[in-house]
Amino acid sequence: MESIIKYFETIPPLHRSLILVGGITFFWILEGIVPLFSVNYKKWQHALPNFFFTLTTILINMPLAFLLLLCSDWAVNNSFGIINWMPAMPLWLYVVLGVLFLDFFGAYLAHLVEHKVKPLWMVHLVHHSDHNVDTTTANRHHPLESCIRYAFTLFGVLIVGAPIGVIMLYQSLSVICSQFNHANISLPRKLDKAISYLIVSPDMHKVHHHYILPYTDSNYGNIFSIWDRLLGTYMELDRDKIKYGVDTFPDEKENSSIKGLLRQPFHKYRKPTTIN
Repeated sequence: MESIIKYFETIPPLHRSLILVGGITFFWILEGIVPLFSVNYKKWQHALPNFFFTLTTILINMPLAFLLLLCSDWAVNNSFGIINWMPAMPLWLYVVLGVLFLDFFGAYLAHLVEHKVKPLWMVHLVHHSDHNVDTTTANRHHPLESCIRYAFTLFGVLIVGAPIGVIMLYQSLSVICSQFNHANISLPRKLDKAISYLIVSPDMHKVHHHYILPYTDSNYGNIFSIWDRLLGTYMELDRDKIKYGVDTFPDEKENSSIKGLLRQPFHKYRKPTTIN
């Protein structure tokens, strides 16, 4: 564990890029082998706007990376944060708790707030307006959302008190898990269900991408499923009944246009419908 953390403390930018590209490539290939839904759309054409937003996220996050380091160093040097207030523990447990709490503040909480605050929902809508969810959807975030998520991550780093090695490990796991649970893959139902007791599985997260409430407001987790199960936001829906998109913005052509997606947060809020 010590060698793993040392590696992530100084992980080269190239290696981080390889994790991102390698994950997309692996799950892209797997989608062609065991697809959940038949591939009746043009995958490359569908992927272009998603790749565009992947690039904008990278461009926003890279120059802000020094803020993560500053926050982390301050927390560690001042013994501030949840994991620094706990009794002495084995390194492996320290790392697991660090990743677990970063997943809560940086992913689950951020995601929940984005769904509950109308202006933030309009920004997050870009992610949900994908009518053909696959592994490229994982990185489909408006530049404004990239900034919002980064703010939550900084908050999480401070409140958790995680060292930079744990932060980089968390971010790498977050990228892979997001690509995994968005991927258009069909795991055996029992296997998917078993996985969902620990981490967010494809079937579990696809419920979150169902086009209508209350399913859209459920299953907010990214790495660990524990937060949804503990906090009452876990829901199930048969995979065969899932329909992607958002009921209030149903125009698939507009939702596939980079220009349309960039201006999507500035539309007037539309009240969603809810099924009982």
